[in-house]
Amino acid sequence: MPLLVIENYPKADLAAFGRKADAMGIAYRVVRAYAGETVPDSAGHHSGLVVLGGGQDALADAQYPFLPDVCALIRRFHEANRPVLGICLGCQLIGRAFGADNILARPIEFGWHQVSPTAAGRNDPVLRMLGEGGPLFHWHTDTVSLPEGAVHLASSAMTPIQAFRMGRATYAIQFHFEAALEDVTGWSHHLADEILPHTPDWPERMEQEARLNAGEADRIGAALTEAWLALL
Repeated sequence: MPLLVIENYPKADLAAFGRKADAMGIAYRVVRAYAGETVPDSAGHHSGLVVLGGGQDALADAQYPFLPDVCALIRRFHEANRPVLGICLGCQLIGRAFGADNILARPIEFGWHQVSPTAAGRNDPVLRMLGEGGPLFHWHTDTVSLPEGAVHLASSAMTPIQAFRMGRATYAIQFHFEAALEDVTGWSHHLADEILPHTPDWPERMEQEARLNAGEADRIGAALTEAWLALL
């Protein structure tokens, strides 16, 4: 059965996660919700669900009326005991789907920053791939509270809830582990108009930050991707 992927925003695609899935022979179907494609109303014949990031907030229903449908779909996959993964905005939508508070318009966390596992994260089938922690790429202002019944898996200095799990296999991950260096480079070029207003020195900083962090970030990202895909 193919994996179902919801794209919420232009240029926020599967990136290195998709390349790893291709290499593992895992089929997936992409729904570009931001472009008006219909969000399915059931898990159907799909093996799991990935909900990707975006520049909007998780409560922006007026501008993005498909967001409640994505939250409903998250619940349906969860109830069917099929793996769910939400990244960045997707993480926040998982929180919303399970009754957490969406916390908007905080100071931005951008670039490669350290993410550390909790004790539960060190023993989790997916988040244990963080080891003792590492520099992962971030691009967000919003965050989410921990839903009732969630297992807290990871944090950063700026964002306490960087990852959590609901039940067996619904994973909410705030940081962009799906973005390898080539993807961050592409974002930096194609989305410069969105980056420079909040991080005007990014063109000068990126090369140095990448040299220090991208190799380890890419290794951890690939390991996390493979571990989650193994749940399917």
